[in-house]
Amino acid sequence: MIDPTPQKRILVTGTAGFIGFHLAKLLLAYGHTVHGYDGLTDYYDVTLKERRHSMLLEHDQFSATIGMLEDQEKLDRLISTFKPQIIVHLAAQAGVRYSFENPRAYISSNVTGTFNVMDAAQRIGVEHLLMASTSSVYGANAEMPFDETEKADMQLTMYAATKKANESMAHAYAHLHDLPITMFRFFSVYGTWGRPDLALYKFVDAMLDDRPIDIYNHGEMYRDFTYVDDLVRAISLLMGAVPERPSEGKVEHGDSLSPVAPFRIVNIGNSEKIRLLDFIDAIEKCLGMEAKRNLMGMQLGDVPATWADTSLLRRLTGYQPQTDFNEGIARFVAWFRDYYGK
Repeated sequence: MIDPTPQKRILVTGTAGFIGFHLAKLLLAYGHTVHGYDGLTDYYDVTLKERRHSMLLEHDQFSATIGMLEDQEKLDRLISTFKPQIIVHLAAQAGVRYSFENPRAYISSNVTGTFNVMDAAQRIGVEHLLMASTSSVYGANAEMPFDETEKADMQLTMYAATKKANESMAHAYAHLHDLPITMFRFFSVYGTWGRPDLALYKFVDAMLDDRPIDIYNHGEMYRDFTYVDDLVRAISLLMGAVPERPSEGKVEHGDSLSPVAPFRIVNIGNSEKIRLLDFIDAIEKCLGMEAKRNLMGMQLGDVPATWADTSLLRRLTGYQPQTDFNEGIARFVAWFRDYYGK
């Protein structure tokens, strides 16, 4: 597989994290020079984050700075020194459930931190700033598959609200400074080296320890599960799809490009609704054991289904994520057993 983007200096925030690690690894394989920026926070096992970073540091073309997004001076100094041509901003306070317990962490990291990244990016004039949003911004929207051009103003959690704020902030910066920005909305990402707070990780870990798994809404939930390798491949392709301010405000039908700014939102998903119970059945089959199922009601702030319309991604890149969830689960289980010796 050949990267169509010429070799660049790329800053990736969140490289010790799940998605940032996989993206950096792919970009390094393509020959890009990558600098990572990560706070190594203790939201989950720091050892897992350190292991990811240590693997990346085996590459000559990778270097890293440990720092918080809120540390504007350190971030500015790094960006001024490294002079990235492209910035991919993935670092954030993640997790829907944790936003109920500590909403201030989301304001600090996701709003203040993201502003610092945008401000530095426009000051040095990067060619393209790409930033992570989430399918959670669709919130209470009921019409599916979710389309980037539909209104999304009913977020149900502070996590989703901060990500929607990022989209609004980014549009304003793109308009005011002519800074090309692409926001991507991720759909239920899973895969090797995943986060311990994600469903697949939690299910496999509990089942191998003979603990029950909590299944919300009695399993009658649907998710557009997206394998991490497919996701980062899509991001790498979108780096070359730089949005331009449209002439006379004319935008093609189905394109989320702003009529007044070089700004676009793109869904990244498998474009397939998978029932949670079917996902769990596949885990059981892969592990060769039955789960102890603790059936529960719907969680506050949760939604019954997500489903991505990815036609814009295909139009821009010619690419469609397509890893079957059975295959993706098998890859994760193999990694999990090897990493933890279970």
